[in-house]
Amino acid sequence: MEVQQKTMEGPSIKKVEQFLHMNGGEGETSYAKNSKSQGKVLSMTKPIIEEAILAFYNTTIFPESIGIADLGCSAGPNTLVAVTEIMNAIDIQCRQLDRSSPEFQVYLNDLPGNDFNTVFKSLTPFHEKLHQEKGESFGPCFFAGVPGSFYGRLFPIKSLHFVHSSYSIHWLSQVPPELREDANVVLNKGKIYISKTSPVGVSVAYLTQFQRDFSVFLKSRSKEMVAGGHMVLTLRGRRVGDPSTDESCILWDFIAQALNDLVFEGLIEEKKVDSFNVPYYDPSPEEMKLEIQKEGSFTLSRLEIGVMDPKELLGSGNSIDKHVLDMLLAKGIRSVSEPILKSQFGEGVMGHLYERLGEHIGSTTKGITNVTLVLSLTRNA
Repeated sequence: MEVQQKTMEGPSIKKVEQFLHMNGGEGETSYAKNSKSQGKVLSMTKPIIEEAILAFYNTTIFPESIGIADLGCSAGPNTLVAVTEIMNAIDIQCRQLDRSSPEFQVYLNDLPGNDFNTVFKSLTPFHEKLHQEKGESFGPCFFAGVPGSFYGRLFPIKSLHFVHSSYSIHWLSQVPPELREDANVVLNKGKIYISKTSPVGVSVAYLTQFQRDFSVFLKSRSKEMVAGGHMVLTLRGRRVGDPSTDESCILWDFIAQALNDLVFEGLIEEKKVDSFNVPYYDPSPEEMKLEIQKEGSFTLSRLEIGVMDPKELLGSGNSIDKHVLDMLLAKGIRSVSEPILKSQFGEGVMGHLYERLGEHIGSTTKGITNVTLVLSLTRNA
């Protein structure tokens, strides 16, 4: 699908692909140092991955080579966790059925701005550990980095048996066109995402963009996966129909408040906030089910909803000081959101922005929850 680019101050499609990535490297604000919560979420998927592997081996001829894709792999300690779980589950099944290990072709995908250098550096110790634990007869395993958007084709036809994606599909391919600066209408003044004070047209625009994107995602994977192949998707979502619920929007509201603080202090222009909206959407289970049914290539085998609080996600227990927790949350959010915010507002205000974010998080009496959707899908014959 060819998309015409337009010059605009807000994040265009080209800018989204350029700046929608986690903070790279291993510094204090890097994703690698602030991805503990994502690691906790990945642990939710382990039994679902094992269930998918068992279902696959119960319904298919044993392939000599298995294609695995991790979409939105990012960089850091969590990058190879899901791939390891898939390989472990396959190894268990092969041993139980007295079958030799298949070869593995693993594709690690993310947008071109991802820190692939860090990913590639992790492969040598990964191979060494794999051979120590499973022996030389396991595999071999071949890895390839695949830069590009998963809202389109990435892999050859019928080349994948397992697809995994964690905390990526809630990012959209673009800001909804109705909200971009070239629409010449400011629909979401002072906000950067759906809010309780946003006009209805804002939530409609976001839902429409999600429907377009998720449909393309499913169509693309349907061509790339073999019949009977399995896909496990983990993403941020919401439990209720109302898209402006706090569990979906409160953190973006806090970032908008922090940005407006910077406007008041004269550090950024008000029009930059008014023209900016994030390419993001927290879908409900019903919205996802509807798109899967409409596209028709997959059967939804399982859908789980997990709800965690920040202390649980950060692994900090109940003894952590509240202010420290507020700042840890702000730092974690920074590792994920800074590149795209920096593209609009500049690097110079980022430190001040996230300090303000921590203050706003600390000022609320509302509970901040993390709602995670985990879906297991099977490619129809």
